[in-house]
Order: sequence, then structure tokens, then C-alpha cells
Amino acid sequence: MIAARHDNNGWRKIKSALASVLSMCAAVLVIAPLGLVFFYLLQKGAGSVNWNFFTQLPKPVGEAGGGMANAIAGTGELLGIASLIGIPIGVLGGVYLAEYGTSTRNWWLRFVADILNGVPSITWGVVVYGMVVLTFKSFSAYAGGLALGFMMIPLIMRTTEEVLLLVPNGYREASLALGISRWKTIVHIVIKTASKGIITGILLALARIAGETAPLLFTAFGNRFWNRNLAEPIAALPLQIFSYAISPYEDWHRQAWAGALVLVVGIFVINVLVRFLTRGRTATVL
Repeated sequence: MIAARHDNNGWRKIKSALASVLSMCAAVLVIAPLGLVFFYLLQKGAGSVNWNFFTQLPKPVGEAGGGMANAIAGTGELLGIASLIGIPIGVLGGVYLAEYGTSTRNWWLRFVADILNGVPSITWGVVVYGMVVLTFKSFSAYAGGLALGFMMIPLIMRTTEEVLLLVPNGYREASLALGISRWKTIVHIVIKTASKGIITGILLALARIAGETAPLLFTAFGNRFWNRNLAEPIAALPLQIFSYAISPYEDWHRQAWAGALVLVVGIFVINVLVRFLTRGRTATVL
């Protein structure tokens, strides 16, 4: 009996060790592609990332140096416009689906949101091109931001709904039992409790649209100068990277690698910074 028990304990330890090794291997397989991509970008683009890259405009063909200052600023402007459109609509839509979503109509809203999440980004560019660019007869930052904002809405909406549904119903019931109105309960209890999850959804949406090129080809179009009017074409890092990458000039290729590195690092830093700033300040369900 004692020998059999020792044998069982030995098999348990072997199985536990094997499960730990397999889990570690799976984690490495998930992280390794990101590490390889970052290492390759670092190898190719780090040499061209300098002060001039962040402060100067692109140089003409045949003239070495220059930077992507206009594209970096343009990316920030486009993300700002997209956020003004996508975040309020997406969060409010998610709140509606989570707190009032019991009817057949809301099932259809979820169904449509899931379909829109899978729509190719170029489709949004073509739609906004027909709605805005052809109407006003001009490419613009507004059109680019609108296309990116449309892409954000379904992702933020579904993420917000999911994290709000994770908030225990006891929180809602306790608040309502104290005489607090439903909308105050939602704003001050439910949304606050799920705030980290909502922020995570917003960051996922921003990370998705930050590197999009296809919709901007039909809307923002890009330019090589500073943009001082949002109703005119505007540069963006993905557009500049795409333009430089397909060019026959070696110096532009180096600039494209540097732009790709800056874009990836920027997304990574934003995620880390927001997580650090929100850590411990609000309750979370994630």
C-alpha cells in the first residue's frame, strides 16, 4: 500500500512537471514572434532613429537625412479624431448592451458589431471615401479620423459590454437598495468597477488602428509637409512607411524601418504607461 502510494505521488510529480514544461513552451511560442519582430525592427531601424527623425520633414529624393516629424504629428491627430468619435459611441453602446440588452433588437446589435469587427479595414476607407472625400472633393484628416473611428466603435462596444457583464450583480442591487438611481449606479459603480477593462478595450482599439494603412490611402492620402488644416490631406506614419518601403531608394528604406520601429515602440509605451497610471486607482474586474 505504501509503495503504491509512493508510485502515485511520483507519477503526479512527473505529470505536474510535464504540464509546467508544456505551459512554459506555449508561453514562449506566444512571446517569441513578438520578440523576433521587435529584434528585427531594432536591427534594421535603430540606426536611423535620431533627433532629426523626430523633428525634421522628409528630404527630397537623393538628399540623405530628414525625418518623419510630420507623419508622427499626423498620426497623433488622426488618433485624436478617431478617439473623439469611437470612444464615446463605443463605450455608450457597450453600456447600453450590458445594462439594457435583453431584447431581440440588442441581439441584432451584437451580431452587427461582431460582423463589423471582421470587416477589412480597406472597406472602411472606401466607405468614408464615398461619404466624405467625394462629397467635399478633398482628402482630409477628418476623413481619415472618421474611418479609423468607425473601426474603433464595434471593438470598444463589445469589449465594454463584456467587462461590464463581469461586474457582480450584487454591486448593482446594493446600490439600488440604498436608493441610488440606476444611471448613477451605472456611472459611479458599474463603470468605475470595470474601468480598467474599458481602458484595456480602448487601448486594443487604438493599437489596432494605429498601424492601419489601407483606409488612410482613401481618406487622409498623406503629404510631405506640416498639416495646418484638418480639412486637407495629412501625413501618417503607416502611410509614410508604406510609401518609403515600396520606393527604390535605400535611404527611404532605412527611414521606413525606423518609422516601423517608432510605431511599435509607441504602441508598447502607451499600453505600459496607461496600465501603470491606472494601477491601484480603481477597482477592476480583470
